[in-house]
Amino acid sequence: MKYIDEFRNKEASLWFAGKVKKISENRDITLMEVCGTHTMAIYRYGIKKMLPANIRLLSGPGCPVCVTPDNYIDKAIELSSKEDVIITTFGDMMHVPGTESSLDRQKANGSDIQVVYSIIDALKIAEKNINKKVIFLGVGFETTVPTIASAILQAKKMNLKNFFVISANKLIPPAMEVLVKGEKVNIDGFICPAHVSTIIGAVPYRFLSEKYHIPCVIAGFEPTDILQAIYLIVKQIAENRSEVEIQYTRAVKNEGNKKALSIIDNVFEDCDTEWRGIGEIKKSGLKIIDEFKNFDAEYLFTFEYKPVKKNLGCICGNVLQGINTPDECKLFRKVCTPESPVGPCMVSSEGTCAAYYKYT
Repeated sequence: MKYIDEFRNKEASLWFAGKVKKISENRDITLMEVCGTHTMAIYRYGIKKMLPANIRLLSGPGCPVCVTPDNYIDKAIELSSKEDVIITTFGDMMHVPGTESSLDRQKANGSDIQVVYSIIDALKIAEKNINKKVIFLGVGFETTVPTIASAILQAKKMNLKNFFVISANKLIPPAMEVLVKGEKVNIDGFICPAHVSTIIGAVPYRFLSEKYHIPCVIAGFEPTDILQAIYLIVKQIAENRSEVEIQYTRAVKNEGNKKALSIIDNVFEDCDTEWRGIGEIKKSGLKIIDEFKNFDAEYLFTFEYKPVKKNLGCICGNVLQGINTPDECKLFRKVCTPESPVGPCMVSSEGTCAAYYKYT
């Protein structure tokens, strides 16, 4: 299959792995991928085993479900308890535990919660249920934001009065800066996300290479893609360079997708927001602008404040920052499993704990 088979080339993958070993010269190098799909691919294809022991790969906060904080989950659960509300969401969110419940538990208790495959499905549900308030859980990175913005524009055009979004959309580059500035993990290079980069391009990562001298390479998802990206990063380090390179040239442009970025700018604006395990990050979230506030669930609904109860045994926060690996959690495989997840890193199909559980 074009654009798949040629990037699962065993000989090319082994060549890149060999070049990495040769040019790294036994220097300890720590790289981080900040995309959950990359995390799954790295474990699925055994990429860590192909690399020399001096190359360390860490998984970062590349799973939007995983970095969504408890208070957002609790708000969604609170909304689901209202009789005139239909919650629409992607499937991964159903199983994320909140402080006292989860969406799948709420659904089992009678709440109207519907899993959708796109926000367009949520719009259709709102059209068919004009006497209900239909709320879409807007969880995601830059990849999904254009579709949410487009849906809000469409809802306004259709004069839909019962369609709302509760936004937990997040921006990847500000979180990457926080990780670089942190003292617990020394990151020598970033494998930058592919899906996100199809929207934002390469330019937003430049501050990492220019200000912090961190090499960055935007990589595709196949094993040869990832190994080539690792080679390009290690090559930059060996040559004492720090740049933003695009390995995933078949999908990513330097300037990104200008039309998608324009749609985002028409509906959203930057805001400070909380990331699970990391805390509040300045200008790392997106909120709906005042022009479209009638579609903003945060604006139209009041929420009862409840203190978040932390599960002290779960170390998802540290896993999301690359501080710990899943097997260092005392709950992993014992109490926390995909069938009975304690933290979101085990829930999501892009979660590090889920990848570790499935492939190691």
